[in-house]
Amino acid sequence: MRDSLRHFAAELIGTFALVFMGGAAIMGTAISGSQASLLEIALAHGLVIAIMVTALMRISGHFNPAVTLGFLAVRRIDPMMAGVYIVAQLLGAMIGAYLLKTVFPEPIFVAARGGGQFISLDITGTQAFIAEMVVTFLFVLVVFGTAVDPKAPRVGGLAIGFAITAGILAIGPITGGSMNPARSFGPAVASGVYEGQIIYWTAPILGGILAALLYEHLFLRGGPEPVDHGTVRPA
Repeated sequence: MRDSLRHFAAELIGTFALVFMGGAAIMGTAISGSQASLLEIALAHGLVIAIMVTALMRISGHFNPAVTLGFLAVRRIDPMMAGVYIVAQLLGAMIGAYLLKTVFPEPIFVAARGGGQFISLDITGTQAFIAEMVVTFLFVLVVFGTAVDPKAPRVGGLAIGFAITAGILAIGPITGGSMNPARSFGPAVASGVYEGQIIYWTAPILGGILAALLYEHLFLRGGPEPVDHGTVRPA
């Protein structure tokens, strides 16, 4: 029970930080009358993920249902604990989004959709799906290559944060660069705008599972979980 609680708390805090800090970066510049650049938004999300993963990776460090379901697909987390992680992630994302709604003026929150993402009118739903799936695939591959592989370089969450930053820079203008169902779901609940949620759930999850299967069975071949990653591999 205590083990589940600490994993739940870590996942909630990490996902909360991602949604709150990332959304604040999007909305904060509107207060000063300037417009946030794509680079600033990408860096805000990448930095907060790098910091939170480094701080909490000894306990968990997923902060993303696509990552958790990738771990589940390769049996690096048991189904019950995966459920704990995902509930914590969704709850943390919603708390972060509702706190943004409290902190920022309503017109700014509404205009930014609570810090959520939207699909550009210049692309189709299929194109958005492919973009989110591919970028999440590459992101989860980085997670496995730097945080799961026992022979990986010990760089903390830095590479994972860079992967988030690169993903948002790459597809931010067309989909928002979600790569994370919780990051899209929390602001959608707080803002009441659910546009694109099917894509923001299915594409990252599929990309994450494919990346996990590829790394586990081609690159890693069932190596043991490093002892400093916390209890994430089932007995």
